[in-house]
Amino acid sequence: MKKIYSFLLAMWCLVTYALAQETTPVPAIIPAPDVLQVGDGNFTLSAATRIAYDSDADREIAVFFQAYVREALQLDLPVQPNATGASVIHFASKKAGDITNPEGYELVVSPGGIALHGKGAGLFYAMQTLIQLLPSDAEAGLMVPAVTIRDAPRYAYRGLHLDVGRHMFPISFIKKYIDFIAAYKLNTFHWHLTDDQGWRIEIKKYPKLAEVAAFRDQTLIGRNRRPGMYDGARYGGFYTQEEAREVVAYAAARYVTVIPEIELPGHAQAALTAYPHLGCGENPGPYHVAQHWGVFEEVFCAGKEETFTFLEDVLDEVIAIFPSAYIHIGGDECPKDRWETCPYCQKRIKDEGLADEHELQSYVIHRIEKYVNSKGRRIIGWDEILEGGLAPDATVMSWRGEAGGIDAAKLGHDVIMTANSYGLYFDHKQGPDVNREPLNIGGLSTLQKVYSADPTPQALSAAEKKHIIGVQANVWTEYIETPNKVEFTIFPRLFALSEIAWTDPAKKNWQDFSTLRVPAHLARLDRTETVYRVPEVLGLQDTVIYASEHTFNQLRSSVAGGKIYYTIDNFDPSDTDLEYREAVKVVVPPGEERVFKATVIAPSGRRSNYVRAVIVNSKRPDMAMN
Repeated sequence: MKKIYSFLLAMWCLVTYALAQETTPVPAIIPAPDVLQVGDGNFTLSAATRIAYDSDADREIAVFFQAYVREALQLDLPVQPNATGASVIHFASKKAGDITNPEGYELVVSPGGIALHGKGAGLFYAMQTLIQLLPSDAEAGLMVPAVTIRDAPRYAYRGLHLDVGRHMFPISFIKKYIDFIAAYKLNTFHWHLTDDQGWRIEIKKYPKLAEVAAFRDQTLIGRNRRPGMYDGARYGGFYTQEEAREVVAYAAARYVTVIPEIELPGHAQAALTAYPHLGCGENPGPYHVAQHWGVFEEVFCAGKEETFTFLEDVLDEVIAIFPSAYIHIGGDECPKDRWETCPYCQKRIKDEGLADEHELQSYVIHRIEKYVNSKGRRIIGWDEILEGGLAPDATVMSWRGEAGGIDAAKLGHDVIMTANSYGLYFDHKQGPDVNREPLNIGGLSTLQKVYSADPTPQALSAAEKKHIIGVQANVWTEYIETPNKVEFTIFPRLFALSEIAWTDPAKKNWQDFSTLRVPAHLARLDRTETVYRVPEVLGLQDTVIYASEHTFNQLRSSVAGGKIYYTIDNFDPSDTDLEYREAVKVVVPPGEERVFKATVIAPSGRRSNYVRAVIVNSKRPDMAMN
């Protein structure tokens, strides 16, 4: 039985690949480094190899690496301060003085030893790159290719989001998710903790948030909205403050910052179910934790002082748990219907001299920002916080496209690009045919779409571009109920996110990325218990070809070591069909057509969607009209 390592210790042992025209293997590193020089020879790991370090902080990273080598390669290497001599892997922060970027690093592998230079996060990322250079297991040999790598990230903020309001996941999976983030040199976990369908963080001053707001009576089945199309099962749960602190500490050890999101003033139906007096009007409610998806009219009352007391109390406890510089306060999809008829909200508009309900939303955001600032923190909000005037120190997360980010940057505000138009909504389907994809919210986010994105809009001036501080992908979980499906949605798109977040656009290369590096990474991922979407066969797209014959050549597996199977009878291919080994010619009699379908099957048995090419032996419709 194949050995399954724990994810953190096995996931990132990536092979090298050899280009056809080269004899020296080129490391399959994701994200692509700034400078990569391949040297001669290899460093060989052995029982005589020692791990050295300069400082106590370096030692923590060195021990992290030691644990990886012990588990993945069955080699127990000693960790020693300031070890010298041959066959030393040296974690050296003292030699990082000329590395100006705090997350930058240098990695030098020579036959005589390995030196990693960097401080803190930079040294950690040097280690992650080294892990990608190591062999997959002891049987593959213990050689590391000689390279010199100098590297630093493009953006300071590199994030991945997870919505646990719609569906929640165990702490063990949250930690695994953080491992995904750290391994690909992202540095921020955006934890979406509250929504209409569930409140997921314990607040001791308001126990009903855990007792009531954390549970819904039932959940919509699929996309149905008809009576009876619910599962009838109570669903919910919450994370205790101790569990949240555990996640924060786990992430910090991997140089990942956890940013909590507490939604306001909209997406509040779960909270209002627990504390209905915070709704609009004299006798608000009753409310019910939402059982289906969408945008709901029930929002926090912006006219009652009790609302702000509640929100400030909640934020006090959240801030005590999460040491992040930022607190995300949502601010999106807040309908104004209740405010328009609420006497408290209308009085607030009059008393504050506000023009309308949009300025009332701005009032809420400004007031919350001022409170968060008083605690030494800053706020992030979705781009709707621009409505009615942006709070002075707010950072905008632009999700509805790049327009909100452009507007905010022009106003001098920092921006994190997470635009669905860039493919950064990972809950969107990964292929165009809805019948070949799992149930999803819609939209289309292919691997190539994500990779092609440039998070810094060219419409901005050089000075304005400096306000684009980072990029993030979002995973909303209306139709994602399990950890396995979360993994399926992020892989392999996480590879593309990593590269657009870290790598200089001039160093990106889609051909190299998609045909060489991604297949190498997926091959190692295939050996773990992590679920991923197998990309379609390389070199073929769904198409119609008008010809009497056509030769399919240069098809390649999207997973290194995988096989391609095909049919020409319009049946879906499987491993019982013909294996593609060399060019295949399909001949079509006059007036007929043949359907060529091909699929990739990875070594684990996981398979891709098929690609379908129809060869038609007749005139093209546009030619027949001439």
